[in-house]
Amino acid sequence: TTYNILMDMSELIEDFMEYLQIERGRSIKTSEAYRHYLERFLEFAGFDLKVDNIRPELVRKYRLWLNRYQTDRGDTLSLITQNYHLIALRGFLDYLSKRDIESMAPNKIELPRVHRKQVTFLYSDEVQRMLDVVPNDDSLPALRDRAILELLFSSGLRVSELVGLNKDHVNMQRREFTVRGKGQKDRPVFISKRAAERVQDYLSARTDSLQPLFLSYSRNSGTTSTSGDYRRLSQRSIQRIIEKYAKLAGITKHVSPHTMRHSFATDLLMNGADIRSVQSMLGHSSIATTQVYTHVTDQHLKDIYEQFHTDTE
Repeated sequence: TTYNILMDMSELIEDFMEYLQIERGRSIKTSEAYRHYLERFLEFAGFDLKVDNIRPELVRKYRLWLNRYQTDRGDTLSLITQNYHLIALRGFLDYLSKRDIESMAPNKIELPRVHRKQVTFLYSDEVQRMLDVVPNDDSLPALRDRAILELLFSSGLRVSELVGLNKDHVNMQRREFTVRGKGQKDRPVFISKRAAERVQDYLSARTDSLQPLFLSYSRNSGTTSTSGDYRRLSQRSIQRIIEKYAKLAGITKHVSPHTMRHSFATDLLMNGADIRSVQSMLGHSSIATTQVYTHVTDQHLKDIYEQFHTDTE
């Protein structure tokens, strides 16, 4: 342990990355985000920082530094992003404590309360308006886009989960399948009859033997790869597809693939689903994450009250 106390934080970050991926089951993307935030701490404190020199006063100065930080483009960090830096540092300190490496106690870092942004969601008639503006033809892009819209609203899938789907992952007869979500956790996904039909329409029209469920039609690369990953539709492409149809449908609020996930959750809650079931269907590890939707449904209840409850004369 004496040796470890004297170790530079930059050396221990590498061990921490392995721990996150192997023992905690975090994705490469998540661990890289942690690395980025921890390296910013080193940018502030010095790359030769010894972990036993991490003290509350240093963290207090770091918070101030983050608050005043400006990127190359002159942008400041939002309160949520500042919080992520502190969460990463707290996770790192927790890891040190598990390894009995002397440093500051992780619980000494208190996170400021961040007011979550209001959830943007679509009512089912707005989703229908988006579906109505998809070209009504049998071209592969139109069939694909209709299937994507129906599937997102019907399943509550994250965009990362959607792009990772292969044709053999989805069972259109049983209308359910399993996805591996955040933290490498599997969960069942159920889809509506209409969504299953739209996906089947798209698959029936395809003549390729490529694996991905959704293909890009703008990247017709000449490669002979049979896996088809070079043609797999990207997250960014799905964002563009959603934004395009929202605009064509005359929806002025910002609509993203995550908006469709919010819409799925809100629709369930408004129709009487209990929050624990919705938590399971969304794959949230914490009920607190799901509770953000109750603000939306609380407002919905208030609207119903105003509409149907009349004062006595």
